[in-house]
Amino acid sequence: MSTDVTKPFHKHLMIRGKINNPPKDTSVVITWLESFVELLGMKILQGPFSSYVSQPGNTGLTAVVMIETSHIAFHIWDEEEPGLMQFDLYTCGPLDLQSALNEITTFFEFVSLDYLLYDREDGLNLVDKGSIA
Repeated sequence: MSTDVTKPFHKHLMIRGKINNPPKDTSVVITWLESFVELLGMKILQGPFSSYVSQPGNTGLTAVVMIETSHIAFHIWDEEEPGLMQFDLYTCGPLDLQSALNEITTFFEFVSLDYLLYDREDGLNLVDKGSIA
């Protein structure tokens, strides 16, 4: 007797980068997140949601989208130039790292970017890391 069960992948992409011209328009980021999810072959469960935070020391745009296989979230601190972005994508499905990085760096004007990709299936196993300057 066989069971057709697909084993999850558990990929976790984390990005820290400096960006010029940080977005402040929540609707632009929401539209981008919708197309980003589609480009990666993922499906939206809820959202995207985005808000602009005006709290000193934390000023900037926050966005999140729940996908069927987990989430994509980021915050951009825009009080300094260039702005700071922290980006998090976790999926239990497949992830095309190069497509994700290409789309992120096309939309945001990065001055520098560092990323880590973990496989979290059996612990926290670093499978790729890099920098874009």
